[in-house]
Amino acid sequence: MIIAGFGFRQAATLDSLLDALGKARGTQTPARLATAEDKALAPVFQALAARLGLPIDAVPPEALVRTETPTRSARVRALRGSGSLAEAAALVAAGPGASLLGPRAVSADRMATCALATRTRP
Repeated sequence: MIIAGFGFRQAATLDSLLDALGKARGTQTPARLATAEDKALAPVFQALAARLGLPIDAVPPEALVRTETPTRSARVRALRGSGSLAEAAALVAAGPGASLLGPRAVSADRMATCALATRTRP
């Protein structure tokens, strides 16, 4: 199962999120969306989930902090305790043994990021 993790600013639009997803996914199709608990109920994220017909995983802050990411944004580290909200949310939601399919992608307007993660089931 592929999880699309997102980080986004308050001013992000549905187009911002769709652009980041499009850049991250290539030919991959996510089965779920993930972001931080406090962002999961944002109207723009709910609109994304409704448009794509996908469920949302709301990731608790303590799980984000414990998750190492290849991207190390100082701004996100200061705000979230993680180097990349998108990467951490995707990894946590994908479960133990998850790995990223690539680095996070950034929307053209720089309002949203998206990363895809999956795990190989034993």
